[in-house]
Amino acid sequence: MLVCPHCRFENPNTNKFCQECGTSLTQNSCPECSSPVPFSSLECPTCGAIAGVVWWAIITDKLKGSSAASQPEPVAPDAGDGTAPAIFLDAQHRYQLLDPLPPPDAITHEQQVRVLDCNPLQRSPLAALTHEELNASSDSTPAGTTAATVGVSSVTLVVPTIAEPYRALGNQFYQTIPFIHDAWQQDGEQIVLLEDRSDFPLLIDLWLDERLSLPPLQILHWLYEIAELWEALEPWRCLKSVLEIENLRVDEDQSLCLQRLYPDLTATTPTLSELGQLWQTLFTQTQRTQFGDLSRLLTELATGKVETAEDLRSRIEAIAYELQTGQATVPLSPPPADIPVASDGPITNPPIELKNATSAAPTAATQLNLPLNQLVTLIEDEGEPDNDPTIVLPMQLANLEDLGWTDIGRQRQHNEDYFGIETQVAKLESPMGKTLHARNLYILCDGMGGQADGEVASALAVDTLRTYFRSVWMAGADITTKLPGPDVLNEAVQLANKAIYDINQQNARSGSGRMGTTLVLVLLQGTEVAVAHVGDSRLYRYTRKRGLEQLTIDHEVGQREIQRGVEPDIAYARPDAYQLTQALGPRDEHFVKPDIQYLELNEDTLLFLCSDGLTDNDLLETHFQTHVEPLLSSQTNLEQGIGRLIELANQYNGHDNITTIAIRAKVRPNLERLK
Repeated sequence: MLVCPHCRFENPNTNKFCQECGTSLTQNSCPECSSPVPFSSLECPTCGAIAGVVWWAIITDKLKGSSAASQPEPVAPDAGDGTAPAIFLDAQHRYQLLDPLPPPDAITHEQQVRVLDCNPLQRSPLAALTHEELNASSDSTPAGTTAATVGVSSVTLVVPTIAEPYRALGNQFYQTIPFIHDAWQQDGEQIVLLEDRSDFPLLIDLWLDERLSLPPLQILHWLYEIAELWEALEPWRCLKSVLEIENLRVDEDQSLCLQRLYPDLTATTPTLSELGQLWQTLFTQTQRTQFGDLSRLLTELATGKVETAEDLRSRIEAIAYELQTGQATVPLSPPPADIPVASDGPITNPPIELKNATSAAPTAATQLNLPLNQLVTLIEDEGEPDNDPTIVLPMQLANLEDLGWTDIGRQRQHNEDYFGIETQVAKLESPMGKTLHARNLYILCDGMGGQADGEVASALAVDTLRTYFRSVWMAGADITTKLPGPDVLNEAVQLANKAIYDINQQNARSGSGRMGTTLVLVLLQGTEVAVAHVGDSRLYRYTRKRGLEQLTIDHEVGQREIQRGVEPDIAYARPDAYQLTQALGPRDEHFVKPDIQYLELNEDTLLFLCSDGLTDNDLLETHFQTHVEPLLSSQTNLEQGIGRLIELANQYNGHDNITTIAIRAKVRPNLERLK
């Protein structure tokens, strides 16, 4: 089956266009110029940008050296025009070699090469097998023996042993360990295809960069991540993965990444003392000073005095705590994940909290109010707090993009949605990098009331709020001032409500004739965010670690009943389940109680303010992998991406107006605060 990249509909392999939405199933769009590019081409013929889907292939002799690995054969003879024949890795001619296949390594008997996926819309056999396993009604089939035919009778998918660590650890270390796309065995060889990280910067190169004044806490953060990996890789005998300097890399967020996993080939398991010797080598090559406690730790680690990875992590935690506070280490108890908003201001100062960097992405919104010098935070794993700690650096804005987009939809005669964006951004750029100071206001309203009344209400609310925050928050010259407190946000919402309510009263409107509007409001100050909302317009957040989260709860009858303890199925069986319980304008201030929360941007983040025309029918939840996740990358054009999202919403939810404000915030460690 060919999975449409636009709507995720599964099409027969013979289709050239999606039978659901009409999207091409034979070519991709260039990420730079949007020109059509056949899936069999690596580069865009128009601008030369890389447009193909590339994987990193590892080929291992199953018997580890009993015979040399076989060379793939060309699928066609040389045409005589100087063009080399295409050479494929697999018998199905899906994965085309991009480079000559090197000879097998003398020790590991491995070959590594980049391949172009010429049929990326087809679910890989490994992905299909994983899907079957997740949906299987019984576990009667022994692990490792499930087979799926992939098109040729001589090639049957039996998951190779070298693929198992990727499958087992991929969810837990989804950012550190590369994604495994496919794996199979044929002709006595084991083959795995991984996310291509060959162009990721080396960790050692980052350390050697004299322009970067890396603080001790950044270095401790990396060492801690390696210690976590050591503990996870030990049962899989892949400890060599963190002992190869060229395998230690960083992504665009300077998070630790492995290019691949290396199996331990020797009879003797690598020891922590070898890890200590590697770390000493790193410090020697970079000529960085080892501050006292860390120097002692590395010496004891290299001489075998640190016996377990757990002990190593505890020592690193203690050093990090002492660096931050200058005090002796004390036991730390993590508070609840959701900290209530303080009544006297947006930023509370909870005790130092702990976070496991490898926890699975939580499903509920976490409302944390953290100061900028807060080093660590708590993330819940499916509702259960994980007490394994790690180090999280204070962040600052490195780049900020935003975009507002509204569409009338396919069935409405009027657009009753309205939005407003007002930004104040100061940029500081030097060889050390770029830093932004931002004080931005984002407002989205979805009007109601019939005829042109909804348009009036939504526009009036946006204008009232914009005028208010200009005077009380954005008027000062210093854009690094703190966010306003909850009382200020509540006052702003009440003023917007009063402006609409007064018009309703003056015109003696009643019942459904009273105009009103929903509201979702975001104030962004550096890496701090304040949120207020009324009605069913929503705020979503997407990050790599946490996935897609709905941060607001709709003010509607169904949700009200759920909060009273009614089962969701029963609550939404009511005929009035989707009726709003509050909105701006229809009633006075006693009936408008906005939900207010404060957030901290601790990693690269997408924020989406949305009207219900975009969020109905779980549109974002269903299509976030294709239409939201790619937008987090700076290489993705935000305007084009939001355009595709609006187009998708028109296809599925065209019954209503569709409006969104998208915010892409890129952050990096705030080195100045750690010196």
